[in-house]
Amino acid sequence: MSKLSIIVPVYFNAETLPLLYEEIKIKILPNISDYEIIMVDDGSKDTSWNEMEKIADVDKNVKLVKLSRNFGSHAAILAGLNVCTGDCATIKAADLQEPAEIILDMYKSWQLGNKVVLAVRTDREESFSQKMFANLYYWLVRKLAISSMPKGGFDCFLIDRKVIEALKLLDEKNSAITLQILWTGFKTDTIYYIRKKREAGRSRWTLAKKIKLVIDSIISFSYVPIRFMSIVGFLFFIGSLCWGTVVIILRLIGSIQVQGWTTLMILLLFSSGLIMLTLGILGEYIWRGTDAARNRPVYIIDQIEERQDKKV
Repeated sequence: MSKLSIIVPVYFNAETLPLLYEEIKIKILPNISDYEIIMVDDGSKDTSWNEMEKIADVDKNVKLVKLSRNFGSHAAILAGLNVCTGDCATIKAADLQEPAEIILDMYKSWQLGNKVVLAVRTDREESFSQKMFANLYYWLVRKLAISSMPKGGFDCFLIDRKVIEALKLLDEKNSAITLQILWTGFKTDTIYYIRKKREAGRSRWTLAKKIKLVIDSIISFSYVPIRFMSIVGFLFFIGSLCWGTVVIILRLIGSIQVQGWTTLMILLLFSSGLIMLTLGILGEYIWRGTDAARNRPVYIIDQIEERQDKKV
């Protein structure tokens, strides 16, 4: 008998949690013989934990995990994967933007032997700016990091126990779990859906978090930034040799005049800005190396609650 673990990262989702559980209860659970629901509170400051306890009180298969503070969705998902006991595990966002039925479709694909099943978006019922940022991000990932990233991207997925154990071994900070899954290279299948518009609550996926995701994804899975610095340095070296040769020739034939201050300042400012850019890229790598060397945990679990004596 195969057991399915449904992991729900929770961050300021008090409004949607009751609706989320009802959707899971009605659309998923009747078709699954054995399951567990793991809700991970990622440092919410609203009443999300209270709502989670109410759900656990009526379903013995619900396990609650509370992190000591907000570590981010990547860490919350990892925490859920580390405590889950299923033969496979899937992620269900608490914002209700993914239809619950896709979990059943992914589960059936897993039963056919696929170790990784991705729920890929064919479209998004969201604003133009949100679509543009998402499409740009996934394009950058395909071009610079992992070419197997689906065009529409994915947040929801189902993975086999072997993949879960592989992710535990990685233990990477400042990374993206979706890219880690693609990197593992297990047999993968895809299903497709349309991401729905958010009906309740307010998104906490801020611009700062989006930018950090882009930087983490590129730096953690691509050598392009370092290669960019090497190429630019080489080009500047060749350019300096050529320009130096021209200056020497002009000096020898007496053609150098005092003019050219503006050009000199432009070149100086441009080269200085480029140096600062390359130093910034190096700084990103150094900071990540230092962060990994500290060996701090990706997340800290404050408490875990189960209601083994309760029944649905």
